[in-house]
Amino acid sequence: MIFTSTSSARQIRLMARSGALAGPTANLASGFVQANLAILPRELAYDFLLFCHRNPKPCPLLGVSEPGASSIDSLGDDLDIRTDVPRYRVWKKGVLVEEPQAVIDIWREDFVTFAIGCSFSFEEALLAAGVPVRHIEEGRNVPMFRSSIDTAPSGVFSGPVVVSMRPMLPEDAIKAVQITGRFPSVHGAPIHVGEPDAIGIANIANPDYGDAVTIRPGEVPVFWACGVTPQAAIVRAKPEISITHAPGHMLVTDMSNAKLSI
Repeated sequence: MIFTSTSSARQIRLMARSGALAGPTANLASGFVQANLAILPRELAYDFLLFCHRNPKPCPLLGVSEPGASSIDSLGDDLDIRTDVPRYRVWKKGVLVEEPQAVIDIWREDFVTFAIGCSFSFEEALLAAGVPVRHIEEGRNVPMFRSSIDTAPSGVFSGPVVVSMRPMLPEDAIKAVQITGRFPSVHGAPIHVGEPDAIGIANIANPDYGDAVTIRPGEVPVFWACGVTPQAAIVRAKPEISITHAPGHMLVTDMSNAKLSI
């Protein structure tokens, strides 16, 4: 089966659940909100909730589960957190130990799931306004970088803001600021435009996550706060066990992108 922007959110979840979809979800199920995931033991849930509230640009919360629950009702019907992401990452004491397509076998009754807004949602608005999105054009995952910008810490959680990058002509960058500023629930407006060195990125051609994309003459890199930020904070905190999405491999929800616009 070919997955496209016209696929429904539920179709994408079911394909991920069956193992048929294992790749990034950018530009799939147009119109529907995609979410980053962070899954932690209950004992760390309050500190992480506070971390998200203190860092709303990289960690805009869309929903939080009850301990042990395999769904968040507000995100969609027939949604299973344990199976409906194309690829997960399982961490033990800050070390990546596997990247499975389901986490049923390791699920625990004390797990709390945090669903965090994803910039894939505002890309639909960019494309509708005629602003090109390079990683979609090139069929790649968005490039993401650890920046020198610090998050506000909470308990054991701290670390750098991770940013996603999209190269644009200056006139398109201005449009992008205006458009994405309407979507604070999915990172909002860019946090930096221009020189990567100014935010601690030494090599724009070598992302820490995702794939490198072409930057054409006359274009400037535009950086948004990214939902991989909490993943970096979790790795630094080194909990006994934690689960995240693999970068670019999101949970596609039944929430409408249009409802997030202000």
